[in-house]
Amino acid sequence: PAPLFPRLQNDSWGKQYSHALFKAMSHMLCIGYGQQAPEGMTDVWLTMLSMIVGATCYAMFIGHATALIQSLDSSRRQYQEKYKQVEQYMSFHKLPGDTRQRIHEYYEHRYQGKMFDEENILGELSEPLKEEIINFNCRNLVANMPLFANADPNFVTAMLTKLRFEVFQPGDFIIREGTVGKKMYFIQHGVVSILTKGNKETKLSDGSYFGEICLLTRGRRTASVRADTYCRLYSLSVDNFNEVLEEYPMMRRAFETVAMDRLDRIGEEQPLGPAWAASAPVP
Repeated sequence: PAPLFPRLQNDSWGKQYSHALFKAMSHMLCIGYGQQAPEGMTDVWLTMLSMIVGATCYAMFIGHATALIQSLDSSRRQYQEKYKQVEQYMSFHKLPGDTRQRIHEYYEHRYQGKMFDEENILGELSEPLKEEIINFNCRNLVANMPLFANADPNFVTAMLTKLRFEVFQPGDFIIREGTVGKKMYFIQHGVVSILTKGNKETKLSDGSYFGEICLLTRGRRTASVRADTYCRLYSLSVDNFNEVLEEYPMMRRAFETVAMDRLDRIGEEQPLGPAWAASAPVP
């Protein structure tokens, strides 16, 4: 039979194989019969087989390429999927526009476009690795807070492992006067105002903490605290607070000293309970 490409009969094997590869790929990748229609039944079946193989390879390529692109930034994709659910939730409940905007801004500041299952990730690590990561993540907080800078490193680590990260927006009341306190807060970044009954206003910023008075007195909040800017805080529950201070009783005195000073400025005479009496110096 006459050759399909008579002009290639005397060419080098490189050119011959290149044209043969081109013809094969035209069958497989174009998902058709290529440049020349099949003539016999053998050609028909071989062409259909090449079309099936080509379609399968194409589908596999697209699938792997899509998976690769998604895996390059899985945390951003997870955030986008989560926020789509939030948008659908807001739409379903017909929330007002200003509330939706505040929720949107909260998510932007809280997660910054990426979402991780941090609790699960840290839970799978060994204790030394977990403590190392937490200390690194909270390095700015430790550096800016005199309480931590001059404290026992073991106390700092014990405290940091029990902190929970929270974000508040301008105008949010982090603490309301008269409520039962279950947390204290450490300011990583932001400015808050302490508001008292006498309309006194005290500003606290990076490296400060508040809310410890209620945990020490086991009473109700003696003042309100309002966020003036976007605040990135770490909260500590009352149970974890007492658990850590039981192991480091000297640090309780540091908290009580600050608490007494704040109570004096607020103008309230509220005892700090048995814990304060046990740790107060004997006259």
